Amino acid sequence: MTIAVEVHDKRFGVIAVEEGYIIKEQLFEALKIQVEEDLLGNPHTLIGIILIRLGYLTREEADHVLLTLKKSN
Repeated sequence: MTIAVEVHDKRFGVIAVEEGYIIKEQLFEALKIQVEEDLLGNPHTLIGIILIRLGYLTREEADHVLLTLKKSN
């Protein structure tokens, strides 16, 4: 039996790459940091916050990604 699954929402990082704000390697670096922090038991940090901390994304770009994310859901 095959189950069809449609994806209606995209993740923050994917949209940031598609919009040209970051490159995929920057997203992977941020995701690695996020997972490492989670495994250490630290509070979960949103990927957008990590990208801003790294200097890869501005707050304005993050706001635009969030608006795009909201529209797609």
